[in-house]
Amino acid sequence: MANQSDRLDRVLAALADPTRRTMLDRMSRGPVSVSHLAEPFGIALPTALKHVGVLVDAGLVVTTKRGRVRACAVRPGALDDAAAWITDRQRTWDHRLRSLDRVLHEEETS
Repeated sequence: MANQSDRLDRVLAALADPTRRTMLDRMSRGPVSVSHLAEPFGIALPTALKHVGVLVDAGLVVTTKRGRVRACAVRPGALDDAAAWITDRQRTWDHRLRSLDRVLHEEETS
């Protein structure tokens, strides 16, 4: 359980940064070089590599190197655990809110 929790923590921390979310969006259309990921942000290559490293450590991205070019791609199914966790919380909160709504409605009609 701790290992799954650690993975979820890394995924959510990686997604907390808007630059990394945008990088993931760009990668969702296919593999992208680190230099192309850095371009729209005007950031240096080492900074882009740090962002990519966070995404790799979170298990969201895989990289391959061909010559001097490092290509980054979204790892299939990488968001499944986070999506399941969010969906589970959403169901719980929805159930609790519906229960509260029923109680409040019953008190109004009493």
